[in-house]
Amino acid sequence: MSPRVPHGTIHRQLGWVVLSLVVALSACAAGQDDSPPIESASKVGDTDQRATVAKGEIVAELDNAIWHVFRAKSGDYWFGSHDRGVYRYDGETLVNFTTEDGLCDNSLGLGRIQEDESGNIYFNTAKGISRFDGTSFTTLSPNGSDSATNGSTTGDWKLQPDDLWFQGAQDAGALYRYDGEVLHRLEFPKTEEGDEHYRQTPRDRFPNANYSPYDVYSIFKDREGNVWFGTAILGACRFDGETFAWLSENKLRNGSFGTRSIIEDREGRFWFCNSLHRYEVELSDTAGPKFLKVDGLRDPNDPSKELFGGIMSSIVDRTGALWMATYGDGVWRYDGESITHYPVRDGDKAITLFSIYEDNQGVLWLGTQEDGVFRLDGTTFEPFRP
Repeated sequence: MSPRVPHGTIHRQLGWVVLSLVVALSACAAGQDDSPPIESASKVGDTDQRATVAKGEIVAELDNAIWHVFRAKSGDYWFGSHDRGVYRYDGETLVNFTTEDGLCDNSLGLGRIQEDESGNIYFNTAKGISRFDGTSFTTLSPNGSDSATNGSTTGDWKLQPDDLWFQGAQDAGALYRYDGEVLHRLEFPKTEEGDEHYRQTPRDRFPNANYSPYDVYSIFKDREGNVWFGTAILGACRFDGETFAWLSENKLRNGSFGTRSIIEDREGRFWFCNSLHRYEVELSDTAGPKFLKVDGLRDPNDPSKELFGGIMSSIVDRTGALWMATYGDGVWRYDGESITHYPVRDGDKAITLFSIYEDNQGVLWLGTQEDGVFRLDGTTFEPFRP
């Protein structure tokens, strides 16, 4: 995995690019299919086959590369790994599930873990989307007009409150919306910036540029119900159910490859991967939303610089405070007035983070690149070992 990023803007940005390429290549190595595989023990809607019961393997510890944490309504914890499948912990027993149990891939990569109203758990893997119903895994397969065209129709782009959204495979330039019955494969309307990328990096000249500018790295639903997508190199896209509005990478000034974090603070302002600026959405113009840049958090020793950058993942906790997990500089908490820094270490070792998560009991968790799971214990993040 990538080493810890040294302090300093230039070094931080270089480390950020290295991380992005590592993640992209690992996801690509895991599978470059542009849609989830249709093979499964029991496909969605197939009533003639029964999926194999997933027994898993009882293990003593988590893998080191745990990138995602999720707590289900049942109280079970799920941990998504880089390449060892998923783990379920009920407070007593730790069980590892892999492709041998019906999971469609052992790498969750950039994907998330989600739960629907019925308590089914969904795993967004590098090769597709697996659903666990408490007993068995099934693989969601796109059907209807999507599977026939390997693309999407205008009508598939909808915004319904109970929909689940998933990232597509690396280099697919697609994403998925699941309405509880149908998995819709979606593609963004083409943009000038996206077309320009393909013109400048043709595959016959750049065979290793195995990513699409439209690849989705993050998904976020704001308080108004709009869905935001952080892309590989095109910045962020806001979908309101009818129209698309883009906030370009150049305007975001991420200095990075990929918009990996999108969050809305208590004031309704949006943060994208760095602390230097945040954005307001102006809706008064009939031409569509405009994004207005306002100050964020600046380095007190040099106001022209951000206080911290390389934000991998963000949340707003139940008190309204904003928490931002960075690639190489621990976690930062901002409550609108005061800023608190939480270095994350295991002994003398600085930990490279991947995600931050607040469970339904208000406990904060961190997924890491290669150092297991951390949990906030009072005022410090400590290693978690089941």
